[in-house]
Amino acid sequence: MISSMNSPMRERLIEAATELFYAQGLRAVSVDKVIDLASTTKVTFYRHFKSKDDLVVAYLERRAALERDGIGEAIKQGGGDVDVTLRAISEAIGIIACAPGFRGCPFINAAAEYPDADSPIRKAVDAHRRWNKTTFEQLIAPLGITDAAEVADDLMLIRDGAMVAGYLDQPANVAASFLRSSRAVIGAGDSTGR
Repeated sequence: MISSMNSPMRERLIEAATELFYAQGLRAVSVDKVIDLASTTKVTFYRHFKSKDDLVVAYLERRAALERDGIGEAIKQGGGDVDVTLRAISEAIGIIACAPGFRGCPFINAAAEYPDADSPIRKAVDAHRRWNKTTFEQLIAPLGITDAAEVADDLMLIRDGAMVAGYLDQPANVAASFLRSSRAVIGAGDSTGR
């Protein structure tokens, strides 16, 4: 029987996978590497995950929960003010992009490694992206923007670009660029990023 409960060993396996998958790539990391880092056995691994894909999905779900918590905190901080919320999100993106070992968005990375739209990995990526877009749409709802779904798509594109730019370009510039671009898309106030 595969364990779906959050046991300490399951958590240890997900933590090991998180460290390895993000640093080395999903396909480059074998189950054996995860087992070694978690200091366990194959039997124990397969008690908790029926396959590597299941572990990858658990890793993505963990990353999604962290991102949702962060965006939720930004929304709470914003207290209904869209600009304050976007500023908090931009600051968080800037901090993340400047962190040692930053390799871009784990969801974009996963989609690049798993192009099959029917794979469980891509379904996990798509679910998180839908959540992001819905959250952006809810965030801008008080502004009365008539094409809110399209603007949410634009904000998602800006978020994706910020995550890629944070990895490939100058991470220190990402926060200000995200904020300027987001403000421009929603037609809000100062577009200088100040």
